[in-house]
Amino acid sequence: MAAGGEGPDRPQGKPESEDEVDTDRRRFLVRSISVIGGGITAAVALPAIAYVTGSSRAAGTDETWIRLGSVSSIEPGATPTLIKATVERRSGYLVEEQEVSVFVTTQDGADFTILSNVCTHLGCRVRWVEDQDGFFCPCHNAIFGPGGEVVQGPPPRPLDKFEYMIEAGQLYFKGA
Repeated sequence: MAAGGEGPDRPQGKPESEDEVDTDRRRFLVRSISVIGGGITAAVALPAIAYVTGSSRAAGTDETWIRLGSVSSIEPGATPTLIKATVERRSGYLVEEQEVSVFVTTQDGADFTILSNVCTHLGCRVRWVEDQDGFFCPCHNAIFGPGGEVVQGPPPRPLDKFEYMIEAGQLYFKGA
């Protein structure tokens, strides 16, 4: 066999055999299709993965401090005050505003109790009833005491209490 890969059957300057050309062409097409397919898969999969895992990655950081308003707006020793706040929630690419309501009480204007207005039994909204000195749930006639404890009815646990902080005269609670 002569140098340069030319054999006695193939004269100098002649193209490769059709089998070799077909094999090279086939290899090139397979590699090209694989690269293009991989690119398309990545272009579709990466945003889909980010969308699906985005809300779960943010779930640990979803607890935020929600501003309720001025500390001076809550009268010490008075009945619980229902305060509503608007919160922006993110779920993947969706952003929606939700209204959150809590009852706030204070005896001295410095220490506050912030209770959920959602019954722990079926999720109904509770309201303060002055005559009963407690929160009333209309779903099953449940009654919660002024501190949120269960007094009567089927709720399995007291009303949820929230952490709070005061910053620059504004009251915040840690919402979920």
